[in-house]
Amino acid sequence: MTPAPENESPAVDEAYAADEPHPEAQAVLDALEAMGAPSIADLSPEDAREQMGDLLAVDSSIEVASVDDRRIDGSRGDIPIRIYDPADEPNDGDPEPRPPICYFHGGGWVLGDLESADPTCRKLATETGSPVVSVDYRLAPEHPFPAALEDCSAALEWVAENAGDFGGDPERLVLAGDSAGGNLAAGTTLLTRYRDGPSVAYQVLVYPVTGDATETAAYEENGEGYVLTTEESEWFRDHYFEREIDAANVFAAPRLTNDGLLSELPPATILTAGFDPLRDDGAAYADRLEAAGVPVSYRNYPGMIHGFFGMLERPADLSVAHEAHADVAADLRDALE
Repeated sequence: MTPAPENESPAVDEAYAADEPHPEAQAVLDALEAMGAPSIADLSPEDAREQMGDLLAVDSSIEVASVDDRRIDGSRGDIPIRIYDPADEPNDGDPEPRPPICYFHGGGWVLGDLESADPTCRKLATETGSPVVSVDYRLAPEHPFPAALEDCSAALEWVAENAGDFGGDPERLVLAGDSAGGNLAAGTTLLTRYRDGPSVAYQVLVYPVTGDATETAAYEENGEGYVLTTEESEWFRDHYFEREIDAANVFAAPRLTNDGLLSELPPATILTAGFDPLRDDGAAYADRLEAAGVPVSYRNYPGMIHGFFGMLERPADLSVAHEAHADVAADLRDALE
């Protein structure tokens, strides 16, 4: 078992890898190796998107009562969104509105869309009983930082203004995302507080990018053989940031934010995976938030790999992924009900 770093940071002390990947995660790794697909880092963004689309092409078996595709106004054009509602009727006969979850997909700011996030959003909706709004923000390199952040901020404002139309409570807004989407959720939470925009009640950050992961032990330990490689991480960053200085912007690297602003942020659930180069990055942000007085539920899944949270459908149907969604739902109930 990889030992936790020796320091006084509680979350980082819990961020470790098991002796080996969980058998279900190992089966995914074996299947990916057998496919022999080229590394994303060797592809153009267009080819990488095609490869990801082929890999994730699946009709979800997770049923929700309704799925509604819409387009909302953004600062640079329309933003596609998809609203998932698990209730048969608005509020399912209950006059109490539910916390709406605004979800930002992963994909290194270069890949991903409403389809890639579909199983995750369906699962979140069914586990929490809340409406989930998936956001198809603009992608790099065609639209580098801060385009995606601007779209996510616009989506948050739209949800705050329109939540009541689909059974959501605008006073209990939740921002959530995985990987690059976790980065955008954290950044949007900071940005709306900085601008005195819509109030966010909770944030769910799944193996988020929060700073310079290259300075962490996990980045070196898990840089090869566990879905996301260090070479691919650098490929994503190079496409997202046109200027090196942008990578140090606090809305792109929330871990660099001063304690004063961090202390004003809402409670958070932060999930990491043991065999993920981003493991210690997420844990370090959990420690920054806790040190600033923000309540944090930090959950590390030692046998898991990057991307596991969305592995909910055959052929990659991980039991721990379902457990992680149940954990997130429990945290939201404890914090918001």
